[in-house]
Amino acid sequence: MLFNYQAVDQTGAPKTGSIDAVNVDIAITSLQRRGLVITSINEADKKTGLLSMNITWLERVSNKDVVILSRQLATLFEAQVSALRVFRLLAGESDNKVLGSKLTQIADDLQAGTAISASLAKHPKVFSDFYVSMVKAGEESGKLNETFNYLADYLDRTYELVGKAKGALIYPAFVIMTFITVMILMFTMVIPKISTILVDSGQEIPVYTKIVLGISNFFVDYGFVLLGLVIIGGFIIFKYIQTASGKEVFDRVKLSIPYISNLFRKLYWSRLADNMNTMLVAGIPMIRALDLTSSVINNSIYHKILADSVEAVKGGKAVSEALSNNGEIPGIMIQMMKVGEESGELGNILKTLAKFYAREVTTAVDALVDLIEPLMIVCLGGGVAVLLASVLIPIYNVASAQ
Repeated sequence: MLFNYQAVDQTGAPKTGSIDAVNVDIAITSLQRRGLVITSINEADKKTGLLSMNITWLERVSNKDVVILSRQLATLFEAQVSALRVFRLLAGESDNKVLGSKLTQIADDLQAGTAISASLAKHPKVFSDFYVSMVKAGEESGKLNETFNYLADYLDRTYELVGKAKGALIYPAFVIMTFITVMILMFTMVIPKISTILVDSGQEIPVYTKIVLGISNFFVDYGFVLLGLVIIGGFIIFKYIQTASGKEVFDRVKLSIPYISNLFRKLYWSRLADNMNTMLVAGIPMIRALDLTSSVINNSIYHKILADSVEAVKGGKAVSEALSNNGEIPGIMIQMMKVGEESGELGNILKTLAKFYAREVTTAVDALVDLIEPLMIVCLGGGVAVLLASVLIPIYNVASAQ
């Protein structure tokens, strides 16, 4: 890889030129060994301009991609393939261009002598702190192939659990969007034409029909204004949720909605137990395991609970005792963890808890879908029926009177 650089030497004289190196870090090190102070350095063949700008929000590596990558890494490391060759091979075979680019950069770092965990840590949007810490523990213990197996299994379970929860919401979301679309079309295209017939008839219009006609007129006259307000409101809410206070409010709402809150809690309990079990098996210390779990559990309320527990454990308390100081962690979970600590089988206890709550999440999701599907269909059919009845009944009365 060729880099262009600008620098000054020990006398202060400016120097420019190019250097061939594996990556920018190696290029800088080589130039510094020559006694040069770098002022700027960039790839010689790097394009500039509008067409070459990176659209960062389109650069995405999904959880599914990381799951597949972890399984491939585990298989290749078990086959005793060297780390450099593993990442070179996977970089060339990756269907995701962004992931392929990241793997190429990791391979370049490995060739320059960087550890695998340090190379992965340079790409936090793809590899989380949890992932990097697991790999680092595997490097230190000499069991890197087992670590990637743990990661592959863990990510597989997490992907399946979260994917099932998200997939269950697709059908209800589709039904709701269909309902909203049908109602908007009725109010803006069908009702206005029918209202002309009612007004021209000169008959007394029932109150409920007047309400429907009023709503229809509002959508026709101010529909675009309402759409603009909805878009602006949605954007403001989205931006607010990105802030720390907004995320906390949103997380509290998720834990307050009847029935839905139980689903989220079981999901968090399963993730908590599974994370901690995976890290303890990999040899990561308890305090570090709690700290990493707090960062990947994806809920600010549980993040604070685990962060407080870290401080309590540092102060000499047992994990079960530290987690019992709040009302979010269920008593049965606390008691089982306490038994695990006393018997030295905390890892197995956490594994059992993770499986149990994963099944609970699956059961809750299935029950939620079974409840929502008929409810949405009834609401859709009922809403359209009421709307049509409120307009067609007056028309029928007009026809009968003639």
